[in-house]
Amino acid sequence: MIPESDFPARWWHALPDGRIQCDLCPRDCKLHEGQRGLCFVRKMENGRMVLTTWGRSSGFCIDPIEKKPLNHFHPGSSVFSFGTAGCNLACKFCQNWDISKSRETDTMVDRADPDEIARAAQEGGCKSVAFTYNDPVIFAEYAMDVADACHARGIETVAVTAGYIHDQPRREFFARIDAANVDLKGFTDEFYVKLTGAHLQPVLDTILYLKRETDVWLELTTLLIPGHNDSDAEIQALSTWILQELGPEVPLHFSAFHPDWKMRDVPPTPPATLTRARDIALKTGLHYVYTGNVHDLTGGTTFCPSCHAPLIVRDWYRIDTYTLSEEGNCPHCGTAIAGRFGVFGHPFGNRRIPVSMHRRHAS
Repeated sequence: MIPESDFPARWWHALPDGRIQCDLCPRDCKLHEGQRGLCFVRKMENGRMVLTTWGRSSGFCIDPIEKKPLNHFHPGSSVFSFGTAGCNLACKFCQNWDISKSRETDTMVDRADPDEIARAAQEGGCKSVAFTYNDPVIFAEYAMDVADACHARGIETVAVTAGYIHDQPRREFFARIDAANVDLKGFTDEFYVKLTGAHLQPVLDTILYLKRETDVWLELTTLLIPGHNDSDAEIQALSTWILQELGPEVPLHFSAFHPDWKMRDVPPTPPATLTRARDIALKTGLHYVYTGNVHDLTGGTTFCPSCHAPLIVRDWYRIDTYTLSEEGNCPHCGTAIAGRFGVFGHPFGNRRIPVSMHRRHAS
């Protein structure tokens, strides 16, 4: 059942001056009674911290898993996706600003408790549930409860996140997550400070934690913004760090920017920029590098890193050819492809199916 009042939040402590401090993310927001943090969904109420969006969503949808983007986590499967409102970053280039910058948390369109979401995903034939559209870090308590309900029904969980979170909540949150796409927005602290209002190192710490200390399947995405994070030097530095710190098998997605929110004066990313970035990363030694938000058959295809045969041919989110074995091996040379694979059935394809919990409640 969805609580009538706001949900008690975790990860905070009282300050001597009567305020409380949020310990969820590196912003360490210090709040007076009635005040909300930068994310706008964590609030001091009656001397404690509450989460104002538990059980409330900006909408539910069934998507292809490739849209998250996750290319090595049950390719071709469908994922039950939802988000809430708010964000703990302040990205000037936000592509989902109508959700992440929303301050009307009480007008979100749908409500659902964790088991309702897990049941809807199961009935929709989804292999996983994704916390996405806005960053699940800020609604971690809700996401964790949903994850528990999903796992009870044999459904896996996906976090699409910027990774801006402190160590203790990071450990508790990702203990309930099966796969994550972390948005590595740039590779300089200057970029993070000027364009996101945050810092780079906590994001790197999250990525390192996921790779070194968990079994969470990890992929990374970098949105390339012309003139801001798309130089050869920055792409080279990013690719080298991934190779040295994470290894060659973590998939990397270079995604195309389109003018939005507070950066409408910046032009869209040319396809050639994505191709150049992909070439740099591959030459650095990364095995799986993709382009996104564009039609690019080569940039969407999974190639065997040993014999270079095309194994999963994609056009946008649609899989046209799939030749991996159930164990995830190349059929030509036997090389094991990094990821979570299995029996490949009929692919979900390039579809988006909105789901209304209102109709489910009424039926």
